Amino acid sequence: MGREQYEAVRAAGTGRGTAYATQEEDYGYRSGVAFGYGYRSGPGVPRQRGLWVEEPVGRRRLPDPVRTSAVRAVLLVSLTLIQASVAFLLTVTASWLAFPMVLGAIAGTVVATWGVLDVWVTRQMWNQRNGVVSVPSSTARRLRRERRRERRRARKAARIRQRGGRLKEA
Repeated sequence: MGREQYEAVRAAGTGRGTAYATQEEDYGYRSGVAFGYGYRSGPGVPRQRGLWVEEPVGRRRLPDPVRTSAVRAVLLVSLTLIQASVAFLLTVTASWLAFPMVLGAIAGTVVATWGVLDVWVTRQMWNQRNGVVSVPSSTARRLRRERRRERRRARKAARIRQRGGRLKEA
């Protein structure tokens, strides 16, 4: 992030839940010496970028069940790739362990495929249950439609009660 972008973000006050410190604090110039190297702050002294400047992120965090299954899938896939690499190397060296390792790598591939599909299914279920997907077959959309009908019925009944038992024609 360049200095102009930094200033624009600071001026807008945007961030991910954390307030930006002043530029002097971000760059370590609070006491006039940055990182113990004798850099001085003040007018006309060039500033150096600090080690850590937080930048706002455009994506939201994954829901917990989806993140859990994604971590599980990454671990399964990485272990399967390691196992397949070892199986290949043992096959090249004509070791007696090659055959069991190849069988294990095949089984690991099946398990890793299941793990990746689990991420996909968990994500789809989360979206459907929490109303993120808005397609006609969405469970959340059907529930919203039913709630709207109930609210309309309640409003209509309240209007009938207010009018003394008869509904005024509009």
